[in-house]
Amino acid sequence: MKTTCKWFNTIKLTLVATLLISCQLLIATGNAYAQGVPVKNIVLVHGAFADGSGWKGVYDILTKKGYHVSIVQNPLTSLRDDVAETQSVIEAKDGPVILVGHSWGGTVITEAGLHPKVSGLVYVAAFMPDKGETTGKWVAAAPAAPEAGFTATDRFGFVYFDPMKFHAGFAGDLSKAQSDFMNASQVPIIGKCFEEPVENAAWKMKPSYAIVATEDKALNPETERVMYKRAHADVTEIKGSHVIFISQAEAVAEVIMKAATQL
Repeated sequence: MKTTCKWFNTIKLTLVATLLISCQLLIATGNAYAQGVPVKNIVLVHGAFADGSGWKGVYDILTKKGYHVSIVQNPLTSLRDDVAETQSVIEAKDGPVILVGHSWGGTVITEAGLHPKVSGLVYVAAFMPDKGETTGKWVAAAPAAPEAGFTATDRFGFVYFDPMKFHAGFAGDLSKAQSDFMNASQVPIIGKCFEEPVENAAWKMKPSYAIVATEDKALNPETERVMYKRAHADVTEIKGSHVIFISQAEAVAEVIMKAATQL
């Protein structure tokens, strides 16, 4: 009987020791992964008056570096619709994601970034509202540049960037030919999107990086700075227009890769 008890106690001790060692190995492996392995999945979200094709330059740079990049095509019909589209793309990824938003896309990633696969956020000349705030609040936070302007809401509810001001106000550092094509292919946004409050702010819970476009005429650079400072984001300032993700694709890609490797 004593022999049996000793044998049983030995087995118990062995099992406990094995479990403790396994847990320690798992913790060590998890820490090493968190500290040394970059996030390889990137999801890019466009803003109003444009579509996902504007990310082509950033996409080319990131994919050549080995990142797995997907580009969301927002319907621009409501914040809820754009968040759902973005989270659908996130869910298709096989691991952690860096979520990147430009302009209105910043509002979208603020909500969509709550998805558990999202490890970090990057705001590119983007809105960064808090819970309960609307994008419109930040549009009006500073006087509009004379180069910028929007059309009145049409009978279908859509708003466009003023075609007469598009080059100077939206894409001033692109060629006139490229700007003209973007102007002609504008994707309008339902005006009420700017009135929809954000229900949650992912940047309060996840690491955030942000780019100020210092020559931005569509979103005042000082407004960008105020939002980013409030969120304690890691901020980079780059000389460029509102479409800095097109005109300065290399510099923008560098910030995204920084976010992917520093989490």
